Amino acid sequence: MEKRVRFKSAWLPWLLITPQMAIVLVFFFWPAGQALYQSVLQEDAFGMSRQYVGMTNFERLWNDPSYATSFQTTAVFSLLVAVCGISIALLLAVMANRVVRGATLYKTLLIWPYAVAPVVAGVLWLMMFASPWGIVSYALQAMGYNWNHLLNARDAMTLIVIAAVWKQISYNFLFFLAGLQSIPGAVIEAATIDGASPWRRFWTIVFPLLSPTTFFLLVMNVIYAFFDTFAIVDAATHGGPGKDTAILVYRVYYDGFKALDMGGSAAQSVVLMAIVILLTVFQFRFVEKKVQY
Repeated sequence: MEKRVRFKSAWLPWLLITPQMAIVLVFFFWPAGQALYQSVLQEDAFGMSRQYVGMTNFERLWNDPSYATSFQTTAVFSLLVAVCGISIALLLAVMANRVVRGATLYKTLLIWPYAVAPVVAGVLWLMMFASPWGIVSYALQAMGYNWNHLLNARDAMTLIVIAAVWKQISYNFLFFLAGLQSIPGAVIEAATIDGASPWRRFWTIVFPLLSPTTFFLLVMNVIYAFFDTFAIVDAATHGGPGKDTAILVYRVYYDGFKALDMGGSAAQSVVLMAIVILLTVFQFRFVEKKVQY
């Protein structure tokens, strides 16, 4: 039988969710409202004077070729981060789930990167790829590849993708590991008795049962790539070389706090918020159909 909680007071449920609603209101709806308001204004760098300009800020964005380039950069970056992060985490989770001796140690080591702040992750990988003294760049030069993320756009993109994926792997790993441990062992044993190979067992049994977890992580990784990677880009490449790694969230910061274009920065944040909402709706509308619950 389904159990339901009944409250004697009609106000108690509202009182219990008040702290969470206050957090959502203060840290999401209020900043979103401020961004919508400032996106139709033109104001000076010190906020002393404001002028209503309507959709002018958005029109300048659409007429700016560099902003269109940022769309492409963000699309490539978010796709690489989501696909690589989920794939590597799934591989590590499958391997860790099979470990018998020292399983706790392996799992603990794989979880550690999630405790690292994004800016620290960016600086850490920047130091390893810094030419010529970085350990990774030194090894690449020894193999004949001249690594230079300061001049080569592909190298710079590779650097921030590696840093972003490494930072997010632990988060993905935790969910995949929990999903693998929730799969009944009798199902795998039955497939083994029927003669199914490990590869066939994974694609026909394990991965379909992990589809809800995979879908959830796909949504979360796209949001992570669009918003939470700002500190990594700022610490590792500063959007360079040129603007080749200036993803949309970094442009919001750069145009607002360095170029002092408050109205244009607010308009960019509104566009970015709309893109993420549309992507999330698209994933729930179409991708979720492939999920097996």
